Amino acid sequence: MAKQRSPSRGAADDFTDDVGAFRAAVRDVTPLAQTPLAAGLAKPKPRPSRRKSASSPMEDLDAAMPLVGGAPADPDASTDEAVTVEGALTFQRGGVRTQVMRRLRRGLYPINAELDLHGLSQTAARMQLAEFIAYGRESGCRCVRIVHGKGYRSGARGPVLKTAVNLWLRRHMDVMAFVSARAIDGGTGAVYVLLRA
Repeated sequence: MAKQRSPSRGAADDFTDDVGAFRAAVRDVTPLAQTPLAAGLAKPKPRPSRRKSASSPMEDLDAAMPLVGGAPADPDASTDEAVTVEGALTFQRGGVRTQVMRRLRRGLYPINAELDLHGLSQTAARMQLAEFIAYGRESGCRCVRIVHGKGYRSGARGPVLKTAVNLWLRRHMDVMAFVSARAIDGGTGAVYVLLRA
C-alpha cells in the first residue's frame, strides 16, 4: 500500500523525518579505528617516463639499424628470401596473435601516423625512421604506415631502401609486426607497422 502524504506537511518536514529515521538506524554503529599504513605499504609515487633528450644523438644506431650494402644481403636480417621489387614484406614477433596479423594485413587498424622515405639516402632514411618510431611510441600510436617505395630505380642492386627498411623494422624492439600494405595504401611499396603498446 502506497504511503500518502498529508497535505499539511511540507517538504522540509519530510526531510527532517528522513534525517531522524537515518540517525535512529545508525545510532548503535561505531566507526572503525583508523590504522596508519605500514612503512612499506605507502602508495608509491609515479615514476617519470624515461625520455631521450631531443638534442642527444641516438645511441648505437649503427648496431641497431645497420646500413645495407647493395649486393649481398645482411646475414643478420633473418629473412628467408631476398627482398624483390614486387615481393611482399611480413614480420611477426613472438607473442603476436594470428588474428592481429590478419587484421593488420587487411588494413583494419587505423593509421595514426605516416612516414614517406621516397628519395632519401639510407643514412637519412634510417635517422628519420628511428625518430619516427620514437615519436610514435611517445605519442601512443599503435599502427603507422611507412612508405619505402618499390625500388624500381635501384637497378641491378635491387630495392635498397625496401631491403633496409625490412631489416631495420625487424631489429627494432618497438616494432611488434609489419606487413606490406594494401594496394590502395601503396601495396608492396609501403608497410603497415604495429608498434608496441
